[in-house]
Amino acid sequence: MLTIEAFSLYIMICVLAPLIGAFTLLFLFVFEKRIDLIEKEKNEIALENELQKARYNQLNQEIQPHFFFNTMNSILSLARLERKQELIHSIETFSKLLKHKYKTNTTFITIEEELSYVLSYLEIQKIRFRDRLEYQITAEPDVQQAITLPFLIQTLVENAFKHSFEKKAGKAELAIHIEAEGPALRITVTNSLPNEGESDSADGGIGLSNISKRLDLLFPDEEKSVGISHSPHRTKVEVVFPLVYKSDLKE
Repeated sequence: MLTIEAFSLYIMICVLAPLIGAFTLLFLFVFEKRIDLIEKEKNEIALENELQKARYNQLNQEIQPHFFFNTMNSILSLARLERKQELIHSIETFSKLLKHKYKTNTTFITIEEELSYVLSYLEIQKIRFRDRLEYQITAEPDVQQAITLPFLIQTLVENAFKHSFEKKAGKAELAIHIEAEGPALRITVTNSLPNEGESDSADGGIGLSNISKRLDLLFPDEEKSVGISHSPHRTKVEVVFPLVYKSDLKE
């Protein structure tokens, strides 16, 4: 037979047990959220570090002295030939390109923004390569406001010149194609005159390795890939990652 004290203790346990359980679950929920927040902040810091590394690589490798001086010599030749309109356009384009190199400091930009700077770069290269260079850019209208990593497309384009067009004679043909494939965005850059000095993996070069690392940080739990393939007549690089629009991030 229960005593009054034992019965009171039993009642107290019955009352307190659900409360203790609820507080424990609440604590675990808050703790888990805190862990997720810390992990998110850690990824954001790592992503920013990789972006700074990408900027460093762009400033110290892609804008190489030979590119700079060859471009300046091309602009100087326009001045000597008194081709005023072409000269003004070339200086404006070169200035826009350098401004982008030095001032881009966000973790992502839109496809439309990235392509505008890629076009500046290609216009400069057109001055250098003249009729030898042909390029084509195709991007579906509905992907223009999709986000991408800063320098992603430009790095792939610059690799084509650095590892191919500047090392080999012949027609320099470049094709950039961007399309949506269900929930994914596919960016393909193909160039004639196969690249030299790059392996078939994303770790084959600083540029591709950096792109792969930044994609892992920006989309840690999503499918993505960076691949490069060579054939006797071309080199193709494909980058696939989740299709996310800038407007989605604002909501």
